[in-house]
Amino acid sequence: MSFRGAFDTFRGYRHPEFHIIQRRRRWFILSGSAILISILALVFLGLNYSIDFTGGTLVEYRLSNDVTVEQVRGLLAQDPYARATAEVQVVGGDQVSIRTSALTDLTPAERTQLFEALAQQAGISPDDISAQVVGPTWGEQISRQALIGLVVVLFAITLYITLRFEWKMAVGAMVAMLHDVLLTAGVYALTGREVSPPTVIAILTILGFSLYDTVVIFDKVKENTESTALLGKDTYEGVANYSMNQVLMRSVNTSLVVILPILSLLLFGGATLKDFAFAMLIGVVTGAYSSIFIATPILVILKEREPRYQQLRARLETRGKSERRLRAVPTNGQDAAEEEQEVAPAAVAAAGGSRQGSRSGQSSSRPRPKSKRRPPAKRRRR
Repeated sequence: MSFRGAFDTFRGYRHPEFHIIQRRRRWFILSGSAILISILALVFLGLNYSIDFTGGTLVEYRLSNDVTVEQVRGLLAQDPYARATAEVQVVGGDQVSIRTSALTDLTPAERTQLFEALAQQAGISPDDISAQVVGPTWGEQISRQALIGLVVVLFAITLYITLRFEWKMAVGAMVAMLHDVLLTAGVYALTGREVSPPTVIAILTILGFSLYDTVVIFDKVKENTESTALLGKDTYEGVANYSMNQVLMRSVNTSLVVILPILSLLLFGGATLKDFAFAMLIGVVTGAYSSIFIATPILVILKEREPRYQQLRARLETRGKSERRLRAVPTNGQDAAEEEQEVAPAAVAAAGGSRQGSRSGQSSSRPRPKSKRRPPAKRRRR
């Protein structure tokens, strides 16, 4: 494909002709390998939960000097404190809030030294620093409620897709959503990035985006597969692939529009926004991929098992074999016709010459018939 053709495809002036459904084994192998790596990372590496999940120490104090979040985080990352992952926020311009893991791994002298360093940096007395042990704000009860809500939402989504389309499309959508969640969790386990409440919120948002893209594709597949004209020319697999090519650039462009603001948050946002943006970025990419390469191929596999579409495939294959056999006959016949066309002029010329020769021969050997005209009457003399 030329650059102009690719640019026209990107702008929607023409539809691509990718064999997405026909090459579904490649996508399944790729996704299966990524899911396997994600599961192994979750089992052996685990997730790095934030203080909101595990609990820890909350340190609060007021600033007298101009101190930035990066300076406070740099102090906490020094030895022997090793608190580089602490959550640091400056509220109202002068109120510092530090949420970090429990300080039980530090000796009393090291804790005193830490508070004195923070006080010196802020320009206050160590007695003005408040430190208290807090429990997880995202406890078991909240996790249980969130899980129940997620199950209810997934059930409602499944019911909606089943009523709007059919249960086989609901199966494809659910598999794609599970694929997105596993890959996102695997990326967090591999990178060691901290899992915070914004991360959970981002993952729930990802499910909605992935479902939206999948429903758009399923709607086009349903519209085309109900067309008698299209199914009379191709199988369900071919019509579904044609539908995918029709909406492919729409899905890609929608994902690109969503990714651009996420990248801006990831590059220029604060710590909390970066956690949210990172989860959104991974989720949007995996969601766009699964809607195209996972959900629809699974739907095709389920639909191709129906007797109606099996008969359609068998009929089209039989028709294709008969057409191939019929095409072979005209090819040889065409060669013979070309030979006849080449021989025909010579034969006609020869035939014409023989006729003329025979006519001339007959005219020379056979006497001419006597004229039937009467001789003129003799005039009488007077």
